[in-house]
Amino acid sequence: MNPLTRGKKVRLRESLKPAAMAISHQFSFSLPSLSYHKVNHRNSSARFSCFSTRQKSLEATETKSRTEYKPGILDNVFLTLFRKKMVQEIGWDSEKPGYDGLIDVAHRIMIGRSNAEATESAVRILRALFPPLLLELYKMLIAPIAGGKVAAIMVARVTAVSCQWLMGPCTVNTVNLPNGSSLSSGVFVEKCKYLEESKCVGVCINTCKLPTQTFFKEYMGVPLVMEPNFSDYSCQFNFGVLPSPQEDDSALKEPCLELCPSATRRREVTGGMNVLKCPKA
Repeated sequence: MNPLTRGKKVRLRESLKPAAMAISHQFSFSLPSLSYHKVNHRNSSARFSCFSTRQKSLEATETKSRTEYKPGILDNVFLTLFRKKMVQEIGWDSEKPGYDGLIDVAHRIMIGRSNAEATESAVRILRALFPPLLLELYKMLIAPIAGGKVAAIMVARVTAVSCQWLMGPCTVNTVNLPNGSSLSSGVFVEKCKYLEESKCVGVCINTCKLPTQTFFKEYMGVPLVMEPNFSDYSCQFNFGVLPSPQEDDSALKEPCLELCPSATRRREVTGGMNVLKCPKA
């Protein structure tokens, strides 16, 4: 090769070295950069996944805390007192402890008594929970105020606070009055523990709904309509509202609950036919 030509090529290679090194240097930094973004993307997804799981967990906890009620010391006192009055009324007690025993006693009220007699027994039990003078004073002094609105609002709040041990979580809400106005004298029970555990429409009607309506109207001067929902076990208390005649009350015509043991046996005997009305209601 011509020495002159060889010299030109050497000089050309030398002149291209800085550019090649610059390109190589830039490329070597671009790969870690791409890798860095990929890693960050994975971490971001992981953080999002963890956040979503944590958020769902918090929401589940909040929902659970809204729907569960844990009885306290005072609630246990109420349960013991209520059960004691029930036992005194019917002369029988269950061997089961706590709430299960109370439900046994509630079923016992229905045995050997007509529906009307069971209702009367339950009214006497409710009356026995209060000093007689207190009921008389409330009916005479509080019930007439503002056309009964003050008394209705008061008993709604006392019921919501003091009866969750028996019924489960409940809240005060607004009810519509017959005159078209509204009043915060309602209590909504999310899922009545008494109905769910008793598994009986008749026990609900004759040892809770009808006696409670009678007790508040006759002995406290506060009319009340209770509306149990036998599909989801919720119940709406409407204080300050007069109940309809019993022949017009749809709750008294309800069929047995699906979980009612007696209804299950009757369906087996009748070849699976549905029971049209609870025989105890």
